[in-house]
Amino acid sequence: MNNQKRKPKTPWPTKDAMVQIYENHLWGGPEHLFYSGDGSHEEHLVAPWLQVVQDFLSSFERPISICDLGCGDFNVGKQLLPYCSTYTAVDIVPDLIAHHRQEYIGPNLHFQCLDIAKDALPVADCAILRQVLQHVSNEEISAITQKLVQYKYVVITEHLPEGEFVPNIDIISGQGIRLKKGSGVDVLQPPFSLPVTSAKKLLEVIPRDGKGRIVTWLYEI
Repeated sequence: MNNQKRKPKTPWPTKDAMVQIYENHLWGGPEHLFYSGDGSHEEHLVAPWLQVVQDFLSSFERPISICDLGCGDFNVGKQLLPYCSTYTAVDIVPDLIAHHRQEYIGPNLHFQCLDIAKDALPVADCAILRQVLQHVSNEEISAITQKLVQYKYVVITEHLPEGEFVPNIDIISGQGIRLKKGSGVDVLQPPFSLPVTSAKKLLEVIPRDGKGRIVTWLYEI
């Protein structure tokens, strides 16, 4: 029997990284505000995304509930409130969530400060992850995708390279995205292999800098 003690795993640095990003405005924006980067504010990226997701949500006879996993500054998510029965917005940064609870108030709106890789996820019909997984390690994505099976629908947006690429090359959480390695997140491929009954590409947009493409998929579990 091997009595050698196992080395503890290095803690996931995601929370510290995201707190630092917002505190130091590493994604830009006015210094007095939380800002999730141009991807959450540039009209040519946000408007088409809102259109396809609003169309999807409007297709139901009765509004469904949404859980926004990684809501960021909420500039995008707030525009989906009229299209759902309840909206639970989740982020890992405590001060960000505290700000939202004061700034955005509605009968169908709830904010929770959670680490979506470690904590139990809120109940809802549909989960939304908009350019969230690209920032975290494969270990964390695996932990998240194992919990996504509780949702009927999952909408995932990721920044991917142009053309063919090797998916899911690992990164350290909070240190850029896989695009710099010529890779991107594909939750249907190993090591995640999210079990879905259907997959539909809703949108593909080229950023203004021409680097890669931002793709949105709708998965039914």
